[in-house]
Amino acid sequence: MGSGNAIRGSRVGAGPMGEAERGEAAPRVRVAFWCANMHETRPSFASDAAVPEYWDCPRCGLPAGQDESAPPAPPRNEPYKTHLAYVKERRSDTDGAAILAEALERLRNNRSPW
Repeated sequence: MGSGNAIRGSRVGAGPMGEAERGEAAPRVRVAFWCANMHETRPSFASDAAVPEYWDCPRCGLPAGQDESAPPAPPRNEPYKTHLAYVKERRSDTDGAAILAEALERLRNNRSPW
């Protein structure tokens, strides 16, 4: 027994569609891009569209350029810095010791005798 669905396995709008229904396809141009790992990517663009200088490689994610002999260098990733590392960049060890001493003195003065 069927489920009563007359167009089983089909979806709305499915069927043979030609260019008469969709319109004319824009003229395309394929451009080659190479990443630092020498992966070649050839996306297509509309012939009247501006081609970007860089394209992300779909295989490794590195930036790719149009010059095969000189692909763009991979981006340099900075390691994660903690809050303490940023503070140490701004303050010297003597400044840190003075601030710590001041904070400890404030805590000792505010301490209740109980």
